Amino acid sequence: MSSTDNVDRTLDCLKLLCPVPIIRISKAVKELQRGQTLLMLADDPGAKADMLAWSKQTGNELLKIEEDGKVFKFYVRKK
Repeated sequence: MSSTDNVDRTLDCLKLLCPVPIIRISKAVKELQRGQTLLMLADDPGAKADMLAWSKQTGNELLKIEEDGKVFKFYVRKK
């Protein structure tokens, strides 16, 4: 089982534009325990670049990015 198979929380940020998804994931990650995984769904075209920068800046691990049509799936592990 991969680290993205076991998601502790899902955050729906569909139809939200920057900076709202980043604000919401920042808040959601604070509610997780260290090592837990969050899946964020977003369809903002800028979300991929935003999430790469956010994970680098915060130190949280961006495990995987999947694209399903226009929907991005970001798997993040809290550090």
